[in-house]
Amino acid sequence: MKKSMAFVLSAAAVMASELMAQDHLPILQYHHVGEKTPFSTSVTPAQFQEHMDYLENAGFQVVDLASALTDIQQGVALPEKSVAISFDDAYLNIYQSGFPILKEKGFPFTIFINTQPVRQKNKNFLSWDNMREMQKFGGSFANHTDSHPYMLRLVKKETPEAWQKRMLKEIDYVESRLIAELGESPNMLAYPYGESNAWLREKLKETKMIGFGQQSGVVNIDSDFSNLPRFPASGAYAKLGALKTKLASLPMPLVSFENGGDFAYDQAVSLDLEFKAGKYRLKELACYVSGQGQAKLDWESKTKVKVVAEQAFKYGRGRINCTMPSAKSGQYHWFSNVWIRAKAKQAYLN
Repeated sequence: MKKSMAFVLSAAAVMASELMAQDHLPILQYHHVGEKTPFSTSVTPAQFQEHMDYLENAGFQVVDLASALTDIQQGVALPEKSVAISFDDAYLNIYQSGFPILKEKGFPFTIFINTQPVRQKNKNFLSWDNMREMQKFGGSFANHTDSHPYMLRLVKKETPEAWQKRMLKEIDYVESRLIAELGESPNMLAYPYGESNAWLREKLKETKMIGFGQQSGVVNIDSDFSNLPRFPASGAYAKLGALKTKLASLPMPLVSFENGGDFAYDQAVSLDLEFKAGKYRLKELACYVSGQGQAKLDWESKTKVKVVAEQAFKYGRGRINCTMPSAKSGQYHWFSNVWIRAKAKQAYLN
């Protein structure tokens, strides 16, 4: 009888842990931690402290990014309220103003570094010694290319074949330096400016390298691991209320989506979404076009919708963000797609 009761209690504990587990991961994206750095890519030290205090006090489990993504790919559940912290560009102010807070709380974090300013000993960027110190306290360092180029732009008189070689060199050089200086690489790349194309994404898949764009959303097993989303937490997105909403977000339950390609032109873009079968609040789906307001939704069936912008994007990067309330109060499913509308003189490779 005692053994039977022990088995029941053990089984109940396993079931409870499974119910508390998480199959998705929100990833926060930062750049600068500073007072006098560009607003759009910065949090002040006070704001960063507020963010980290909230994660700690609200019971979030800050996890190592690479390890958590491996678990998701293998179908291993994450702890409830898991979140990962990342930074782009190897700015020294991360070490000066962000690292002391992360170190004090014991939070792991990942910095995507571009090695050219490190190699040039730019005083505004991390040194390898800085990185080695941070590595001892949960810091991980990944690839953001050597020179931080617009990866899809051709240089003068460059052929597509020469461009391919240049891009591979940009990536491979950083990998070699990470291993030489820090002894390891998590085999992850954050595309500068979030820009990639099918060729780059296929190359990452061939080498089992994980890629990150700059579209918003939550990672789960259905995500494209050559172009994962992250939530910006700087500039206009640094307010704690906005951060709370993103931390409570869920993946959009999609079977597939079609965006018409990576580039936008002089016609309005559209996005085709197909949803999984299930009890979802599809009638409450809302999509917003950057600079235009709410998008038009044309439902083709109960589970298929075409999201239509009213106007063509201006030059630069444009996006559509879609959210839908979940069955659980206070949470939203989230999906975002980014397009590039390039000027002819920028010589983008389509």
